[in-house]
Amino acid sequence: MEKCNQKTIAAVNDLSGYGRCALTVSLPVLSSMGIQCCPVPTSILSNHTGFPTWFFDDYTEKMEPYLGKWKELNLAFDGILTGFFGSVRQIRIAADMIRDFKGQDTKVIVDPIMGDHGKTYATCTPQLCREMEKLVRLAQAVTPNVTEGCILTGREYKAEGWEEEELEKMAIELQKMGPSHVVITGVEKGDRLINVVAEPDGRVSLQQNKKAGQGRPGTGDIFSSIVAGSLILGREFSWGVGLAADFVSRCIQKSEELDIPVRNGVCFELLLGDLSGRQEIRRCLQGIGK
Repeated sequence: MEKCNQKTIAAVNDLSGYGRCALTVSLPVLSSMGIQCCPVPTSILSNHTGFPTWFFDDYTEKMEPYLGKWKELNLAFDGILTGFFGSVRQIRIAADMIRDFKGQDTKVIVDPIMGDHGKTYATCTPQLCREMEKLVRLAQAVTPNVTEGCILTGREYKAEGWEEEELEKMAIELQKMGPSHVVITGVEKGDRLINVVAEPDGRVSLQQNKKAGQGRPGTGDIFSSIVAGSLILGREFSWGVGLAADFVSRCIQKSEELDIPVRNGVCFELLLGDLSGRQEIRRCLQGIGK
């Protein structure tokens, strides 16, 4: 396979021209971490569907010939990151892609986007949920929110009142499905958000951050991109989760300060320099390509 001296990741997600989410978030965030991000679009939208109107072009029929050319080029990737899927077929194409392009050291990170606040998204059918479970089993790392964690483990969702032991058991159960690295994101507890982190050595820890403001589109894409980038750079999983949570929190806070409309996502662009300037990331990049 064709190798590159710079770290590379293939990101499978939709491309929304306006609204700061999916690939338009992953590309700059991962680039700021010194990683070449190679997009695999699942659909093209003028803007995300949180706006009152949008243009939409389903890219499903083009995904296989698109990836077919990558196979002809014999490409290899250090990581594969998956996000939102609009259909069962798209998930199956992504699963085939993982099997085709995953090398011995490739990290597969699945963000199993299916719902939030106890409800599945409109496109998320029971069959799609079952197919997503199969995709999760191919991953080294998975980043569900608590709604998606409940879907994957067959638990009943509750908006509050989670005990630490319950969350730890859910994380361990997700680990038993295949991924060695698990983070259940955004569990609300008063004025704080909890991320439940399960490590390959069996340790489970809870990281807490104070809520910075309203939930916004694209924050999950930022979070999963930073977690993926940290793994690919060889950093500890819990460190990557902490970095992602801190960066998202600061992005939300900055957007609140600037009175950015919620549906416009977060103005992460103003903070990318802080991400690329992190000493830990710079140390990881030293010597690459020399």
